[in-house]
Amino acid sequence: MRCAVVVFPGSNCDRDAYHVLKNVFCLDSHYVFHEESFSPDEFDLIVLPGGFSFGDYLRAGAIARFSPVMESVRRAAELGKFVLGICNGFQILTESGLLPGALLRNRNLKFICRDVYVRVTNNRTAFTCSLQLGEVLRLPIAHGEGRYFVPWDQLKVEQIVFQYCDEHGNVTDEANPNGSILNVAGIINERGNVLGMMPHPERCCEEILGNTDGRKIFESLIAYFSWRKEHVAD
Repeated sequence: MRCAVVVFPGSNCDRDAYHVLKNVFCLDSHYVFHEESFSPDEFDLIVLPGGFSFGDYLRAGAIARFSPVMESVRRAAELGKFVLGICNGFQILTESGLLPGALLRNRNLKFICRDVYVRVTNNRTAFTCSLQLGEVLRLPIAHGEGRYFVPWDQLKVEQIVFQYCDEHGNVTDEANPNGSILNVAGIINERGNVLGMMPHPERCCEEILGNTDGRKIFESLIAYFSWRKEHVAD
């Protein structure tokens, strides 16, 4: 499983993502810079990390979508390679049209940085196949533009992968930190190979950090690739 972490000017979670992939899960991992390109077959997983690409000027992710590397990301996604956008990476995926909808300013117009609970709404994806349907994860968020919005006819219910909830799994308005429609915390494309999520799983993968719930997302991907290697011919 060969992994790429894309680095944009302003990325500040690229090292966290790289560390988790390379050192925690011992995966073959590489940085790819925003001005570079790569072959669609070069990587199995491409991570667009969190941060403030190009200072988030204009709109979060609005400039990064024009980076040369995004053409490579698009071609890889079209070939079925897996793409994970975390926070700013999620914003870039919606701005580039790889995922539907948009990330708007938080309901309270303030930057929010704290742990939240999310419920697994769809475990039939490579990113969540090791999780239980309805399982509750505690994950950190840190964003000012995380309020997901999409017109009703542009998102199928099964594309919602994570929803903000309380610690018992109840999806309520009080548990919604930013005002996202339907408490959406993460969605996937119809093909099932591009996931965007506002919480940061890479920030909670080690015991020393006091929370390992984020591991389950990366472990799902590893389990999926292991299964595919045994059962699907290339």
